[in-house]
Amino acid sequence: MDFRRKRQKLEIRRMLIYILYLHLHQANFAMSKKFFFMFCVFGLKLFFGQQNMEFKSVKNYFDYQRFMLNNEFKKRFDKEPNVSSKINIKKDFSEFMKKMDSIQNTALIGALIKVKNREDLSRLNFQNLPQISLENPTKTELSKEAKYPGGFENLRSQVADLFYSDAVYTQEKQLKTNVVFVVEKDGSISSVHAEGENFTFNRQAEIAMYLLPNKFDPAFINGTAVRYRFRLPLAMNFE
Repeated sequence: MDFRRKRQKLEIRRMLIYILYLHLHQANFAMSKKFFFMFCVFGLKLFFGQQNMEFKSVKNYFDYQRFMLNNEFKKRFDKEPNVSSKINIKKDFSEFMKKMDSIQNTALIGALIKVKNREDLSRLNFQNLPQISLENPTKTELSKEAKYPGGFENLRSQVADLFYSDAVYTQEKQLKTNVVFVVEKDGSISSVHAEGENFTFNRQAEIAMYLLPNKFDPAFINGTAVRYRFRLPLAMNFE
């Protein structure tokens, strides 16, 4: 029984190492290719639209891996006649998924750093262009405000669902932050920056914002879409 258990653990480690290697290999190639393609071909307009895809591609990749691994574990579980072994398989599956969550978060942090670096670079290279101006129109100037599908309560709910709390280090029972971001003319978001006292909480809030599944309806002035900056207060309780 001990030998069988050790063999199962070894197989799990091998799968974990393989997934991490495959992800890093694909991510490094894809990111470098996107970086070159973005600046040399499409220019600034596509730059902001690519931000969310950077994060969604990571999430989609790991969602697919979870789907495949879930099927693999289910096959093992169904074939195993021993009740005690079935319980061990369930425990292994739970532990493995937690590791997958941690690896995914590491990949998302890498995406966040790259996006922020590219945004900083774009502001340096194109600081005189009007489409990246940080001047925010007042509400009275807007003929239509930017809105998220389902409203801001739905926005907060989705951010909470996408938030990876295991990566937050704190001894406080409640953490707060203000997430400042820009809704672009096409409804995508950019320049996400969380302003709070806890760095790890801020970082996870920024990642959750970039992972939002839907675009905003952009703001308009006299029938023309404009960039608009938002401030979203977030608070979360930690037991």
